[in-house]
Amino acid sequence: MEALIAWFGEIHWVAVLQIILIDILLGGDNAVVIALACRSLDPHLRVKGIIYGAGGAILLRVILIAFAVSMMNIPFLKFCGGLLLLWIGIKLIAPADEGEHEIHASKRLWGAVKTIIVADLIMSIDNVIAIAGAAEQAPGHHQMALVIFGLLVSVPFILGGSQIILKIIDRFPIIVYAGGALLGWIAGTLMVDDPGILAHLPNLPALHTEGGIAGAIFVLIVAFILKYFRSKKTKA
Repeated sequence: MEALIAWFGEIHWVAVLQIILIDILLGGDNAVVIALACRSLDPHLRVKGIIYGAGGAILLRVILIAFAVSMMNIPFLKFCGGLLLLWIGIKLIAPADEGEHEIHASKRLWGAVKTIIVADLIMSIDNVIAIAGAAEQAPGHHQMALVIFGLLVSVPFILGGSQIILKIIDRFPIIVYAGGALLGWIAGTLMVDDPGILAHLPNLPALHTEGGIAGAIFVLIVAFILKYFRSKKTKA
């Protein structure tokens, strides 16, 4: 018990909150996929489909993030991941126009579960990179535990409260801007800490905070520019 209390006392709570926020902001589509994949199941099988599908998807995501976290010391991988996160942050604030989700709704339980897992795998690359980046702030022996904890905490929000979250985001758009800026911050801090770049610029880690600020500002500026030109194109 004392060891467990000590472990909780050492938790990097900022990283946990970032993981939860990232998963909620980037997990809305996953909740929609789960609902669409299970819509043709018999009513008494829908709950099982949601639980089994979401459980399999979460397990697969934990495995992917474990690989991502362990590979973060490969030269230039953090830099490439940072570039991807900048794009994801911009896309979060200024999403491109997309059609409806085309998800095949199976009438069989395991068909629906397979659909959920495969769709979640395809859609979760952004989550994996972002969560692995957030976990980088914590000590090495805590990183995977933080990832699992953050994912587990965010699951009820995604599955049970996705519609409420969407309404809150519609009412307070600043949440989306804050999420995009957070992804930009994580991207900037990842890029300045990349082992491949440190070999040429050994003093770069001292600019950890500045890198995060630069990444957040970059995402916000580019997203605002994109939204401005898209609005002008729509009016034209």
